[in-house]
Amino acid sequence: MATAFSAPKFAAQPFTTISPTSQHKPLKIPTAASPFLGSTRKLLRLSSSSQLNLRRRSSGSVFAVSDVVKEKKPTPIPSLLITKEEGLELYEDMVLGRSFEDMCAQMYYRGKMFGFVHLYNGQEAVSTGFIKLLKQQDSVVSTYRDHVHALSKGVPARAVMSELFGKTTGCCRGQGGSMHMFSSEHNLIGGFAFIGEGIPVATGAAFTSKYKREVLKEADCDHVTLAFFGDGTCNNGQFFECLNMAALWKLPIVFVVENNLWAIGMSHLRATSDPQIYKKGPAFGMPGVHVDGMDVLKVREVAKEAIARARRGEGPTLVECETYRFRGHSLADPDELRDPTEKAHYAARDPITALKKYLIENNLSGEAELKAIDKKIDELLEDAVEFADESPLPPRSQLLENVFADPKGFGIGPDGRYRCEDPKFTQGTAHV
Repeated sequence: MATAFSAPKFAAQPFTTISPTSQHKPLKIPTAASPFLGSTRKLLRLSSSSQLNLRRRSSGSVFAVSDVVKEKKPTPIPSLLITKEEGLELYEDMVLGRSFEDMCAQMYYRGKMFGFVHLYNGQEAVSTGFIKLLKQQDSVVSTYRDHVHALSKGVPARAVMSELFGKTTGCCRGQGGSMHMFSSEHNLIGGFAFIGEGIPVATGAAFTSKYKREVLKEADCDHVTLAFFGDGTCNNGQFFECLNMAALWKLPIVFVVENNLWAIGMSHLRATSDPQIYKKGPAFGMPGVHVDGMDVLKVREVAKEAIARARRGEGPTLVECETYRFRGHSLADPDELRDPTEKAHYAARDPITALKKYLIENNLSGEAELKAIDKKIDELLEDAVEFADESPLPPRSQLLENVFADPKGFGIGPDGRYRCEDPKFTQGTAHV
């Protein structure tokens, strides 16, 4: 089914005029006030200034999806952006992500999980909008807020929950925990605890795809990599270095900024000289797009073209998804720094509620069908918790696995047995 702005039409606005070598003219810039960049009284005053907004818009060559839609008003378009099957898939994935994180909070406060646990509530439109468009062979590189990315990529809820419980049945056999989800089977390449860590890894994964296709002549290798990271990361050097490399080599990668407006307790508007992250894309010769990250359908349309560009060999795209987390930075954060008015504003724009309303109003689904999905997810998560709780803890012998490769090294003895199996090892008297 055709969508409201199909890939070729959509590409004509922010994408096709930009390349690392072309001398492109800026697109016509709308002067309507931006609906983005915060919601407190102070931020609203900032965004309502038409003069400031015009100055921001006039320096870029791409703009928000809402403006793209305005530009396309003269062109007749279909009224529906998705089919029923697509809508139900999006809804189920978003409900899974939200419900999973709510269950994590319960288990954390019951003492089933340890360390820092960062929840994704409120940002589901970004994960679902992008990852559900990928092939199995495509790669995803996440951050410490990685549970929902793993679920969207197909990692079973049992495996993710068990990993959070530190059990052997987890996707990393209990050794990764909340911030280090990994699954080679699903091409989920982490989970990284430090901001910016994953971007070079994602750039390397994209280089691997290009190398296989162009050097090893694997014609069917059109694999794409998604690199997820937050607004706080965009002031780090690795971000700029990798944007440069990806543009220089035209790598098949999409840089997805999950701009939830806060880097722990630091407001994004106070931490960067130019809060419009998407404008950094054209500076490196790649498209930069700003999209409402609370609307899964808008995210999905931008994601379609960005992923298609990468798959066609046209290089990287920087996408800034402006979203909001409904909980504190982590479950250890009392979330007292953000203005209650701001939190209420974004809570009223809940992406799951918005999609549900769209499905019902457009006769794509009904309350009963959606409630059946909710019930299905509840049962799935009850099963995941029970499975994780009953799964065994890792044995002591697993402690040094995947640390040393040399069979004569510290971790493995000459007899092939792991050193930590020797009782003297933990007593500090083992000969090593």
